[in-house]
Amino acid sequence: MSINILIVDDSAIMRSMIKKTIYRSNVEVGEIYEAGNGREGLEMLEKSKPDLLFIDVNMPVMDGMEMLEIIRNKPETSDLPVLIVSTESNKQRISRINEHNAGFVHKPFTPEKLREKILSVLGVLD
Repeated sequence: MSINILIVDDSAIMRSMIKKTIYRSNVEVGEIYEAGNGREGLEMLEKSKPDLLFIDVNMPVMDGMEMLEIIRNKPETSDLPVLIVSTESNKQRISRINEHNAGFVHKPFTPEKLREKILSVLGVLD
């Protein structure tokens, strides 16, 4: 089963790095969509209907935590698998991420670590 993914990060370079790492992780990928902030991410979410979201925390216009809260409060996206990616290791923020039923990936990450996190949030045993 291939998965469609939406990557939301304000850095085009980081989006590219995440995309390359996903391809190297040996996860079967369909389409990969991209957005530069939370607001664009919500718009792209409506158009693309991905199976998994990668969301950066710190972004302009709408940050990743705001986007995550909106997603979790909508019935049609409340259980959508989400991985929050960040260089930040704030325990309080990670706790909030966990409360919103999302996974957390600390930047930088390896293809192996990313595969593990993707399969975990998708509920797939490897």
